[in-house]
Amino acid sequence: MTRLQTAFSEPHPAFVAFITAGDGDTAANLDALVAGGADVIELGMPFTDPMADGPAIQSANLRSLGAGTTTADVLQIATDFRARHPDVPLVLMGYANPMVRRGPEWFAQAAKQAGVDGVICVDIPPEEDEALGPALRAAGIAPIRLATPTTDAKRLPQVLEGSDGFLYYVSVAGITGKQQAAQTSIEEAIARLKAATDLPVAVGFGVRTPEQASAIAKVADGVVVGSALVEIVGEHRLNAPPKLQEYTAALAEAVHSAR
Repeated sequence: MTRLQTAFSEPHPAFVAFITAGDGDTAANLDALVAGGADVIELGMPFTDPMADGPAIQSANLRSLGAGTTTADVLQIATDFRARHPDVPLVLMGYANPMVRRGPEWFAQAAKQAGVDGVICVDIPPEEDEALGPALRAAGIAPIRLATPTTDAKRLPQVLEGSDGFLYYVSVAGITGKQQAAQTSIEEAIARLKAATDLPVAVGFGVRTPEQASAIAKVADGVVVGSALVEIVGEHRLNAPPKLQEYTAALAEAVHSAR
């Protein structure tokens, strides 16, 4: 099995933790997430116009770019992470421009060499899969798709076709951050998605607290937390790792013990 399949085959839901590459001491921050119990790591690739992200992750992108972080730096961070953590799934999440500007085949091969397991590209829709999807699949990297509250029954098959790893359900029709979807709407959406696919369904956007994570983990295969962790990095900077580990442990325990 792949690392992602293994993470989602555990007897408990998976906790997926996101931070932005190049924001603070990324290596130490990633190690803190693993030590805290994160089952899957999402590493954000900084971009100048992160249209799906709220203020916390926007600010992290600006801090990272201001420090001079490049795509090569992100790939090196991934390479070093894989050497330290050979069994923990690593997903790159970002936007099309840094991924395809040198060609999708270049990016896919570079990500493969860095030990990346999956890629989430926010602004390449399923209808434009040829821009990146075939190259990722050829390299053995999972193209992870996003479904939203507005993904209807007509479009869902196209979202699922060619998707792999897990399906990321964006629980709010908006940006990352503090907006939170009603639990009832999340439960209804997960039931609909799981009836249409055998892929694990992980829920993100607007999940901030262990209580929220626990409620979602009762029905989902995974829970994604990003902005709350990124805010810790923004507040504590180089002193963030112990704070990240502590909060990750609380979130992971809430997800793992939900059912």
